[in-house]
Amino acid sequence: MRGGLRIATFNLESLDDGPDLPVPLQARVRILRPQLKRLEADVLCLQEVNGQRPPGGGPRGLLALDRLLAETQYADFHRAETSRVSGPAAKTGAARGADAVHNLVILSRYPLRGGQEFRHDLIAPPRVRLATACPPGQAADPVEWNRPILLASMELPDGRLLHVINLHLRAPLAAPVPGQKADAARWKSVGGWAEGFYLATLKRAGQALEARLLIERLFDAEAQALIAVCGDFNAEERQMPLRIMRGGPGDTGNPDLESRTMIPLDATLPESRRYSVIHGGRPAMLDHVLVSPALFAHYRELEVLNEGLEDELIEGGPQSHHAPLAASFDLS
Repeated sequence: MRGGLRIATFNLESLDDGPDLPVPLQARVRILRPQLKRLEADVLCLQEVNGQRPPGGGPRGLLALDRLLAETQYADFHRAETSRVSGPAAKTGAARGADAVHNLVILSRYPLRGGQEFRHDLIAPPRVRLATACPPGQAADPVEWNRPILLASMELPDGRLLHVINLHLRAPLAAPVPGQKADAARWKSVGGWAEGFYLATLKRAGQALEARLLIERLFDAEAQALIAVCGDFNAEERQMPLRIMRGGPGDTGNPDLESRTMIPLDATLPESRRYSVIHGGRPAMLDHVLVSPALFAHYRELEVLNEGLEDELIEGGPQSHHAPLAASFDLS
């Protein structure tokens, strides 16, 4: 379509391949491939893409994803993806390749003009001395997040650059505290759980802050930058991670900064359609597309393919418990 642009995001929920999976990859392909085709995306952001060892050994690759994308329009798209080692650790010369779980991927019809992943590149890990650890901590330890942020810049047909950030923020689930877990599901004390939840909040807010600082870099380089932030935020519109990344004038108190506000497209949807997951019977919008004012000027509509979505508390099945989103723009 002349002047048309579609940017989509989809959490594939642990796309993997192997003999011990509860649901074989081919069964998942039969469900997920038609959904991907239906998106008709020019730019597609994917989360939770697991990596597999090639038959002859060597670093992991996204072999399950290759099988999923075969016979689709995305098979020949340009690709950016995260690696096993990101952030400062990548500078040590450690072996790269895909991570075992939760890789991020950006697929683009348009040529890529740059791509980079960020994890503690723009913000140092906060340090915390745990109050409930057993045995007690002797010093403040760094609180790191293990999921990077992926940036890809691509050249549109009119010569302008589109900057797309793909992310998957940590879920609001308590992080482990040494000596405070009876087993994988049970905590020994409420205080231990509370401190674990505090650590998870630091990680999630830290990821959101690093994404916001990356957005600031892009605005510093070009005031009218075309920016889209896509992915699984594990947060709804009024919750802290979204507020950090939006940077609205209601929070900054400065109308002069409004040109740097990121706009959540799901706010344009009727409330009855505004959900991408169902958790315990409650619909929630956890997946988002945020865009810069310059890109929002071309916005037309957001589709959330959430019909038939199953409750994420129901285990198993070949489907993803996240609905894909596709945002349409008219650049003509």
